[in-house]
Amino acid sequence: MPPVPDGPAVTRNTLRRQIADALRDEILGGRLDPGQEFTVKEIAEGYGVSATPVREALVDLTAQGLLDSAQHRGFRVHEYSLADYRAMIEARSLVADGIFRGLTENPPENPGTPAALAGVRRRGEEAARAASAGDLNVLIGYDLRFWRELSALFGNPYLSDFFHRLRVQSWMCAVPVLRRAGDLRGRLWSGHCDLVDALSHRDAAAAHAIIASYNTDSLALIERLSDR
Repeated sequence: MPPVPDGPAVTRNTLRRQIADALRDEILGGRLDPGQEFTVKEIAEGYGVSATPVREALVDLTAQGLLDSAQHRGFRVHEYSLADYRAMIEARSLVADGIFRGLTENPPENPGTPAALAGVRRRGEEAARAASAGDLNVLIGYDLRFWRELSALFGNPYLSDFFHRLRVQSWMCAVPVLRRAGDLRGRLWSGHCDLVDALSHRDAAAAHAIIASYNTDSLALIERLSDR
């Protein structure tokens, strides 16, 4: 594993967050497989850091549903099922609809909102390009940033954090299946900019339709690939 960036400004809390982010990326990148076990010592040695921030990072990831605590053996990457993915899709839809209604019926008064929405669109453009190219690694990074920044416009950090966690978990569930599929060009959702356009026009019905189609297609793809 690559070393975690270090320096005089790095505190234990920032190191803990860096380790947690790095391990999350390892999982989403398919470099840590579902069910794979490891210890605090192994991770600490791999990153060249002390055990304390590693243990704290692993506990954080366990609370987020990415890891399981394996008694007397350390930790293991959580294994999600197809039923879990279906439930995540349903939960994502409910949260997204609430966010869309808020953004279209009671748009934020913050004067920086148009610029923020333009920034979200740029993330969407990058995500769409990666999706069309079938580049899963790049897509996941931009997709997570897209949804995090979009949900932040709603103005409720608790809801935004919850929605981000759902997005991470659903990617974590889908990634092992998608990586076995081979060429993904043209098979991944790329409607990010269409969604931004609908929200810019305060069209909650269009936004709902875009996400409903996205969820239906994504679930169908994972179900087909899982059947193989």
